[in-house]
Amino acid sequence: QVQLVESGGGLVQAGGSLRLSCVASGRTFSRYTLAWFRQGPGKDRDFVAQSTGSGGVTSVADSVKGRFTISRDIAKNTVYLQMNSLKPEDTAVYYCAARQFGGGSTFYDYAYWGQGTQVTVSS
Repeated sequence: QVQLVESGGGLVQAGGSLRLSCVASGRTFSRYTLAWFRQGPGKDRDFVAQSTGSGGVTSVADSVKGRFTISRDIAKNTVYLQMNSLKPEDTAVYYCAARQFGGGSTFYDYAYWGQGTQVTVSS
């Protein structure tokens, strides 16, 4: 059974930083794509960043480019999202997601989801 558990969310002032972690269990995730999405109040769940298993290719959404960085520790089955220069509009529940082959940037591309961690950025 695949499990994804996020941590690291919280309340931070604008301009601050947070690092989210997502630990994956139940599979060997070295070849899985692991990604982060976010969902603000009343909004859709939007792609933030992904890290593909083979080759370690990463990509981030334009809205967070230059501020957010995704990385992974394959030995620990963990993916991280380093968030710098946070803005109030980054406030959302952040979700970790996994898929077995290839990359994807939509909700429907991912079969496995964590429960989410709340990030609140105050102005």
